[in-house]
Amino acid sequence: MRDLNELVRANIKELEPYSSARNEYKAQALAFLDANENPYNSPYNRYPDPLQGKLKEKLAVLKGVGSSCIFLGNGSDEAIDLVFRIFCEPKVDNVVAIDPTYGMYEVCASVNDVEYRKVRLDDAFQFKAEDVLYASDRHTKVAFLCSPNNPTGNNLSSSEIKELLERFDGMVVLDEAYADFSSSASFLPCLSRYPNLVILQTFSKAWGCAGMRLGVAFASPSVIAYFNKVKYPYNVNALTQEKALEMLEDVGKVDEWVDILLRERERLMQRFAQLACCVKVYPTDANFFLAKVQDAGRVYNHLACNGVIVRNRSKVALCGECLRITVGTPVENDLLIKVLKNYV
Repeated sequence: MRDLNELVRANIKELEPYSSARNEYKAQALAFLDANENPYNSPYNRYPDPLQGKLKEKLAVLKGVGSSCIFLGNGSDEAIDLVFRIFCEPKVDNVVAIDPTYGMYEVCASVNDVEYRKVRLDDAFQFKAEDVLYASDRHTKVAFLCSPNNPTGNNLSSSEIKELLERFDGMVVLDEAYADFSSSASFLPCLSRYPNLVILQTFSKAWGCAGMRLGVAFASPSVIAYFNKVKYPYNVNALTQEKALEMLEDVGKVDEWVDILLRERERLMQRFAQLACCVKVYPTDANFFLAKVQDAGRVYNHLACNGVIVRNRSKVALCGECLRITVGTPVENDLLIKVLKNYV
């Protein structure tokens, strides 16, 4: 990769970050009179830890990485947006991403006025590192990959990901939001080998905490330092940090949920494949699957009219007449099948 100083925007390198009261003094105090807080309604009258120290320490042990390699944000979307703000000069630089994939990469590119280049997946929903490199030029700062991919559900080729990491001279963002449901290993053990790698994970999926809005980015300490430099001072609120610490005390419960969802995924996919409206169910390594049906719009409307909500992905590249279906509880999954058995 290019030297990090070459990749980071000049104004970000020169940026003097906001110095919060809680950053300036970390020791025990008898009275906090520095941050204009209300002295009543403890503990929520106090600003939260701006760098989420306790939470990062626990997460570091679970993930097997150093706490200096962890950034916590308001959902993974904050980390995605920060990638653009740190590395991409508006109207000058560009990023490359596989297509189809998670839509927020393109939205963040538009918000930051950065050109977004799409590299179409093949019929098996796979990519070639060579195609991403061909779409890149000297102004390409970032390549976005999502594995398991959304909305296709499949793992991307590990060998192609490694080839891209070794040959691409910018940052590679690998979104592993659904990795807990995958049969393939996370790239986290590779983090120290690839200084241009940023891995995104989340508490929204396997951890069942979408309402908390807590995303995680893993990268080299030097990259994480830029994330912390640019982020808003108190980006993760005290209630979210408190609940996340509580969740980390019961990892076994999350493992139990994942096991249940994986069993339900197989059962639901088998039953869905037998429906008269089903054309094809695609393989998946996520907590959802993509299915091609006869007249996706009509099937979607039938489900919605009966209180069952899925996503119609027909307008997404390579996903014509496809629905994306999240694996729910056994009762919810049975309701989906029951409603579609009554579809005419």
